[in-house]
Amino acid sequence: MEKTFEKVQIFDGGMGSSLEERGVSFNCVEDLNITHEDVIRDIHLGYKNADYITTNTFGLNKFKYKGNYSLKEVALKAIENARVVSRKVFFDIGPTGLLMEPIGSLNFKDAYEAFKEVVEISKDYVDGYIVETFSDLLEIKACILAVKENSDKPVFATMTFSDNGRTLTGTTPLIMVNTLEGLGVDVLGVNCSLGPKDLMPIVKEIMKYAHIPVIVQPNRGIPKYINGKASYELDHVEYKKYIKMFLDLGVSIVGGCCGTNSDFINAISEYKDLNVIHKNNNYETLVNSRDTVVNFNNIVICGERLNPTGKKKLKEAITQENYDYLIEEAIIQKEHGANVLDLNVGVPLIDEVKVLTTAMKKVSEYVNLPLQIDSSNIEAIENAVREYAGIPIINSVNGDFEVMDKVFTIAKKYGAVVIGLTLDKNGVPQTAEDRFDIAKRIIDKASEYGIKYHKIIIDTLVLTASSNQSLVKETLDALKLVSSLGVKTTLGVSNVSFGLPNRQLLNKTFLGLALNSGLSMPIMNPLDSEMMGIVNAYNVLLNKDINSEKYIECYKDIQNNVNINKDKEEISSIPEIIKKGLKNIIKDKVIAELEKYGNPLEFIENVLIKSLNEVGVLYEKGVLYLPQLISSSETAKIAFNTVLERIPSSLVEKGTIIIGTVKGDIHDIGKNIVKVVLQSYGYSVVDLGKDVDPEIFVEAYNKYKPIAIGLSALMTTTINSMKVTIEKLRDINVSSKIFVGGAVLTEDIAKKINADYYSKNALEIVSILEKL
Repeated sequence: MEKTFEKVQIFDGGMGSSLEERGVSFNCVEDLNITHEDVIRDIHLGYKNADYITTNTFGLNKFKYKGNYSLKEVALKAIENARVVSRKVFFDIGPTGLLMEPIGSLNFKDAYEAFKEVVEISKDYVDGYIVETFSDLLEIKACILAVKENSDKPVFATMTFSDNGRTLTGTTPLIMVNTLEGLGVDVLGVNCSLGPKDLMPIVKEIMKYAHIPVIVQPNRGIPKYINGKASYELDHVEYKKYIKMFLDLGVSIVGGCCGTNSDFINAISEYKDLNVIHKNNNYETLVNSRDTVVNFNNIVICGERLNPTGKKKLKEAITQENYDYLIEEAIIQKEHGANVLDLNVGVPLIDEVKVLTTAMKKVSEYVNLPLQIDSSNIEAIENAVREYAGIPIINSVNGDFEVMDKVFTIAKKYGAVVIGLTLDKNGVPQTAEDRFDIAKRIIDKASEYGIKYHKIIIDTLVLTASSNQSLVKETLDALKLVSSLGVKTTLGVSNVSFGLPNRQLLNKTFLGLALNSGLSMPIMNPLDSEMMGIVNAYNVLLNKDINSEKYIECYKDIQNNVNINKDKEEISSIPEIIKKGLKNIIKDKVIAELEKYGNPLEFIENVLIKSLNEVGVLYEKGVLYLPQLISSSETAKIAFNTVLERIPSSLVEKGTIIIGTVKGDIHDIGKNIVKVVLQSYGYSVVDLGKDVDPEIFVEAYNKYKPIAIGLSALMTTTINSMKVTIEKLRDINVSSKIFVGGAVLTEDIAKKINADYYSKNALEIVSILEKL
């Protein structure tokens, strides 16, 4: 453990549930700090047995807050209210409520500035920050950086998970741990999401990997709707039992979220004198994107085809900022088994800072593999790493102290893994021993920055056999020496054959030798099936591919060894374009295919809808995650509109659907996802927005006569608002089917508030509509 608590710490409980039990209704909970300060203070006083008091500021940012006062007025009053209890006061920061790029429209810089604004207001008056209930890895990264760069206070950070073990955007507990630890938070964990029983598997996963204290703040359970209010069956006695189970796993800090109140916190405060059970988890070399993690315990393939060296077409694409070309190359490498992609845009006369960051975002939008940010431009490296949703590799640093100072500063700040080249100002050493000495110099210098050995990958450098034949063996000998230090290694394998005939023979022979010498990550062309075959066979023979599962999957049918041209043809098919979310090429492809297909309506049904349904199946199976689902849906929407432009809309219009978030609730992420998916299936969607009055739904129904109305709510306190909205609609005898959804809704609640259907996600709504 790096930072520890010796005794169990107690956080406070729910704010919304405490307000509800006091009969306080509100449109903006943050405004209650000013309009009902006595009530807010009374709630804080109820948590006097907690070690930490959380300010009532969860939605206080310029995107989410819709109250009647300035951010500063509310923030300072909220802190003042929390100070009525003589405990540590942590300022509560929640997400913006908007979707981050590329899923939504909120960019990293704007998210950062929104969080920075409230940090600068509050930093001198609080003891720390609790950054909580985030579902997007990039958004929580922006928030953490805003806190750490603009204050010197501790940062506790938690994410919210679904019962499938992932956040809304596909992040796993391991990915969260790796990323948040890399960003240097003081405490990490999980809150909200689920009740304590359903959170147990997620917490167990977190505790397998965490090296810093963990906080757990569960909901009271799944609510039921009784007499117009959300009701929970789990009492504080049962809740306390589950909390003890978390403490037995090694959790350091416990508290409560939705549905909990002072009874629950008072009950678990009896554990304050318990010693924390410290875990001693091993450190592993891990890199990750938003939803995919790569562990270097196995051989990692780094695809080399996004490096312009010796690639004329790629150079032209980068110079012209033709990111579609890069995207296609990235997709092809993933299809052929790459685990990580090297991304280098180093061509003359471009704005490398802008192009590298843009290329990183574009490639990440379509391919979820972790990236290796490859550049000699320090500013370009930092900009790309800063806005990367995850933990990337930085390529590279060398034995020059000036270079190490610059790169290690970036790597430490963002938690990146760094490749260290065994060269310095004197060039590449001639002997394995000298390269080994530089490797040790790099590792020692990294340690001075607090960068542990597992964050370093050493490249012992491949020189071409055509001009440096005697040095090939030195590279391999250096690889063996470096591997003995316990760090991971990498080589640009194909460099060995430059200038010689039959390069493939030399490359694959050298690859085998290097793997046997301790190579962890060959940087190579994953489209070379023989090279990939050597890696797959090596993993079987050295017991890295357990039960030969991957090997069998690759070679059970010899036809799996397809050639490059065939794969490019597959990527250009409409089902593949939709699956991969290639929005920039779908329109031209649809136009061309329509001419061949003939009947546009059959094309919609047999090609577009069928393709989307296949995406839906992959999403439900957990093969694709929300970013891919949204990208596929947006691509299908473009395809549908392209067809629609060529035939009368009346022939294909499936009907109008009204959607909106109910009065008092300003959360609209789920609603926005539903909108995109419904539109992609050909429905016309009227989006009423968030915090929508029941009368607005009634007016919209009278105007549009929709086939369905969708109501969304995320807060337990707005379920009653949803009920009132449905009552207003029933009063005018709507013929539309009423759908309800949101994190706090269940099938049982939907029935009790008189909805026609409950849907847990957008695809389920589509499935029901298609059957009606």
